[in-house]
Amino acid sequence: MSLLAVLDRLSEVSSFDKSLDSARTAVNKVLRPQAFKDLLHGSWLGHPLHPILAMVPVGTWLSAGLLDIAPPTRPAATALITTGVAASLPAALAGAADWSEQDDAVRRLGAVHAVTNVAALGLYVGSLVARGKGNGGLGRALAYSGLGLATASASIGGHMSYAQSSGANHSVVDARQLTTDWIDLGPLDDLPEGRPTLRTGAGQGTEIGLAVVRRGARVDAFVNACAHVGGPLSDGRVEEVRGAECLVCPWHESAFDLDDGQPRRGPTASAQEKLEVKYEAGRVFGRLPDRHTSK
Repeated sequence: MSLLAVLDRLSEVSSFDKSLDSARTAVNKVLRPQAFKDLLHGSWLGHPLHPILAMVPVGTWLSAGLLDIAPPTRPAATALITTGVAASLPAALAGAADWSEQDDAVRRLGAVHAVTNVAALGLYVGSLVARGKGNGGLGRALAYSGLGLATASASIGGHMSYAQSSGANHSVVDARQLTTDWIDLGPLDDLPEGRPTLRTGAGQGTEIGLAVVRRGARVDAFVNACAHVGGPLSDGRVEEVRGAECLVCPWHESAFDLDDGQPRRGPTASAQEKLEVKYEAGRVFGRLPDRHTSK
């Protein structure tokens, strides 16, 4: 069985779901207020923050492993290990924020990812203690063991990102399937005021859902699948969030600015794919922006 198959099997094990639910509740209580959690999600950045922060401990620990080979550079290795230990805390906070807003399969594998990271961190702290007491051989052995665990954990994180689409923009997937022609969204008068409604556009072999919101004579149209984990935005609501009228996902409360699709509240870190809109003879038409058009 391949490593990827093993990880997929682990994500299907539900034995510890009650414990994970308790951990999720604890994370949501600790990571308050919402603005702090959004900072950790990377909603202000337009990209998940956790992978960026995680590069610091991974990079410093890998570099330390190389410097530990030669005696003259071992003091520098110790400094890098210390940097990685310090950087692991913000990386862990950002990871916990994202983990708490994922589906069951991602949370299960994320728990393995977290436990492995904690074990690696413990080995590196032990390495620093051993080095401080003059036991360099033990310090290096613990550090290399920590590097092995950190590498394994990074592989798990990669599987969560690429195989399970954790942190990916799910609205882009549907946008790439959608026709690039103008889509008839129906008469303006048929659209309910201030409430999202479902419309569809032609895709490659299937219809693609669109969430459409009317505000007076203006209509905003988005790909229906939420950028966060694909929740149906047409089942959501319109709400003012941080001074902007937003379309709010019913699954995890991500809020997207109706004017441009930018995130105003997490857990999403990505903008929602929005269609261009035009009006002809009392009807509304939507079309993907040019960036999705093949040349």
